[in-house]
Amino acid sequence: MRILAVADLHYSLRQFDWVRTKMGEFDLVVVAGDLLDLASAVDLEAQAVAVGGILRRCAAGQVVVASSGNHDLTGTLPGGERAARWLEELGAERLRVDDQSWERDGVLVSVCRWWEGPEGKARMLARLEEDAARDKRHWIWVHHNPPDATAVSWTGRGFGGDKELAGWIGRWRPDIVLCGHIHHAPFYAEGAWRVEVEGAQVFNPGRQPGPVPTAIMLDLDRRRAEWWSAEGVDAAEWGGAVAGPA
Repeated sequence: MRILAVADLHYSLRQFDWVRTKMGEFDLVVVAGDLLDLASAVDLEAQAVAVGGILRRCAAGQVVVASSGNHDLTGTLPGGERAARWLEELGAERLRVDDQSWERDGVLVSVCRWWEGPEGKARMLARLEEDAARDKRHWIWVHHNPPDATAVSWTGRGFGGDKELAGWIGRWRPDIVLCGHIHHAPFYAEGAWRVEVEGAQVFNPGRQPGPVPTAIMLDLDRRRAEWWSAEGVDAAEWGGAVAGPA
């Protein structure tokens, strides 16, 4: 199975268009959060309508998995916690979103929401708890926030990321975690686009301006990952050393 993973497109319609042109080369497309952009002059609700239309069109031709990020929160859960309700409403057979999962040929993908409090956290953990009991060959999590204190969460001044994620990885043992959120981690000498955490391969494609996003290409059968960016292509095999940007 071949997977194209991007994150932090931040309402860059040209980058969404690039994903649409490439998706036919893959079996699955993953967008790991921050589809919208709080800094845009376009109203967030209008962004959600536009991006929702793009996701539906993509899902007409390919399976798409999209998780929420901190820029995507346009509504609230019943308890008042902020959430990407617009994204939740898009869920369909070929478009899997927060708190849902997708499975094919033994590959199980769990979609983790951006959580800011106990209600969102509980919903996310319920998804992982249920999926942990399912039979699978590969288990992939889509979680916008990378694990704290790792090279994929290096901000240039310190570490960002989810302080609890590494513990959940150690508890449930996914094979792969696809993240984003920390835009420049892959471009810093102290950072990286890939790390291993508790046996899981954790990827953060980063973010770059322009019409082409940074991206991760995963080939599960070959156990190989490639990072595509303006600096070139870097590659690694599961458990192999990762060189700097090519």
